Amino acid sequence: MELIVASAVGTLTAGGVYLILRLRSFPVILGLALLSYAVNIFLFSSGRLAVDMAPVLSPYGDAGYTDPLPQALVLTAIVISFGMTAVLVMVGLGAYLEADSDEIDIGPEDDTDDRPEAEVR
Repeated sequence: MELIVASAVGTLTAGGVYLILRLRSFPVILGLALLSYAVNIFLFSSGRLAVDMAPVLSPYGDAGYTDPLPQALVLTAIVISFGMTAVLVMVGLGAYLEADSDEIDIGPEDDTDDRPEAEVR
């Protein structure tokens, strides 16, 4: 089971990084969402992958329990990442409607300067 979860985290991370490096805004938003899912799965697995165990200690002295803190962290992270994804979609949509394209312009910087040489220093 650990191999499957580790593979899922690696695949989501690789896909997220690939999409973030694209030059369009929508794939960047999807890449950030994939990275947040990868982090959520990683946090969830840090609380020990156990099946059919209680999330708290039992008063009867059972030794098997899972840690509830990663579960609470993942639940909080899901809500936050959903809100941030909605904000990024609205910003991307606004940029698309403004420029009629969702391309990210990362061109060479303009080195020409209109100021006289004495003011450049």
